[in-house]
Amino acid sequence: MSAQVLLVSPSFYSLFSLFSSLLAISQLLLLLPSAAHCAETLFEGGTVLSFDDVTESVKVLFNTSILVSGNQIVSIFPQSQNITLPPGTEIIPSQGKIISPGFIDTHRHLWQSAFRTLGSNTSLAEYFDRYSEFTQAQTVFTPDDVYYGQLIGIYESLNAGVTSILDHAHHTWSNATALAGLNASITSGARVWWCYAFHNLTNGYTREDQLADFEYISQYGPWRNSSTTTLGLAYDPLSLDPPSLVQTVVDVANTTIERTVANMNLVVNSPEIANSYGILNTSIPVVFSHGSYLTVQDAELLRSTNQYLSITPESEMHYGHGHASSQLIQDQAALGVDTHFTYSTDIVTQARIWLQSVRLIFYDQVRANWQIPRNNPMSVNQAFLLATRAGGLALRRPDIGVLVEGAKADLVVFDGAAPNLIGWVDPVAAVMLHSNVGNVQHVMVDGVFKKRDFNLTLGADYSEVQQQFLQSARRIQGIWEATPLPDLEGDYPFSSGVLYGQAVTADVIRGNGTGY
Repeated sequence: MSAQVLLVSPSFYSLFSLFSSLLAISQLLLLLPSAAHCAETLFEGGTVLSFDDVTESVKVLFNTSILVSGNQIVSIFPQSQNITLPPGTEIIPSQGKIISPGFIDTHRHLWQSAFRTLGSNTSLAEYFDRYSEFTQAQTVFTPDDVYYGQLIGIYESLNAGVTSILDHAHHTWSNATALAGLNASITSGARVWWCYAFHNLTNGYTREDQLADFEYISQYGPWRNSSTTTLGLAYDPLSLDPPSLVQTVVDVANTTIERTVANMNLVVNSPEIANSYGILNTSIPVVFSHGSYLTVQDAELLRSTNQYLSITPESEMHYGHGHASSQLIQDQAALGVDTHFTYSTDIVTQARIWLQSVRLIFYDQVRANWQIPRNNPMSVNQAFLLATRAGGLALRRPDIGVLVEGAKADLVVFDGAAPNLIGWVDPVAAVMLHSNVGNVQHVMVDGVFKKRDFNLTLGADYSEVQQQFLQSARRIQGIWEATPLPDLEGDYPFSSGVLYGQAVTADVIRGNGTGY
């Protein structure tokens, strides 16, 4: 990766970027959360789901306190231990609570919030024609639409205890829509890896425009002043673009900034192809989403280069592309959500679905030999690690996804006395199999409360965000509802010689039923 890409910055672009930056600053001042770093916070006497570096396993600490200073966990100690707290330390009583690391979502498209419930029964083929970045969204979505959709998508995650998100940001249809999504990520205060998507568009925003915009943002963008937002890139057409163009994008990733993460769709990009361009053996973490067509060679490359797969369980079931062999590479995998407008957003749900899926797969292998399984193939602890620590490792951030001294203060407090949790013995099982979003009492990101006493702490302007988002969503939903469904007949355009087919349609009513 030796070629250099010159920064293209015409005068019009510079003026436009200056205007966009001023607009972004006004939005940030309007919507910045009112919460600030507390000097010190003590979560007193809870059950802490920590991590043992020696055994590389979950370490449950009962009656334990966590002291946060600034944005870091500085001490974890038994409640019975008498220590002198710094003056002004805020004490959060945590007896009966379960304190978990913040959950990590390693694959998401945050801008799509306005589509919520429109695609509940959509197929993957319909998604590409109706809801993806290649649709009329390129011209319908304004920068404000992107901004408020992105912000609401992140708030939904924070409410569920998801503190870190890798955003495959394919709302990059213009300089303005790209900047809007980035600014929303910064405003939210969540830990976001905002990955600028390079793609072939039909609205006249060329790949050269995208490269220039990305380089400009990488040097001057507002993410540089954020402690929680990191710039990255997303690139799907690795196997479809001319090699010279792919190399250009790769070189930009490798030379532009020091804090990059790359996100790629494994359905069209294999680790073998990525490796042929020298992407994998670098300091850049590369996260592949959807291991539907993962090969043995791909798995070996992920392990040898320490790169990760993002498994999106509910998405891969909903859309039908499946996860035929992802269960075999869980030592190099984490969890993601994908298109949150169609299903769950919380990572606990994704971990629960994946846990039971893996159990069934491995059970079936035994039953296929007419044997009865004597053991359970996957534990709740393994699912918990996928939802937390594995995400941090995928992003090369061992200081998130764990509650240990020196880690970032990203944590979630569950109300252990809720009717669905009370009486728990194993706190990991309580979270993984019995909790719901309503049990999330506190959420802290980078030492700042983002949810407190079951309420998001986003400042008085949250009502304004709600109002602006609803106006945006209703306009967009009206346009999509008036748009005819795509005609999915004949050849599938993305694969030569492949035809569309009809799946059996379920009907739970006898006789003629109720229709779809």
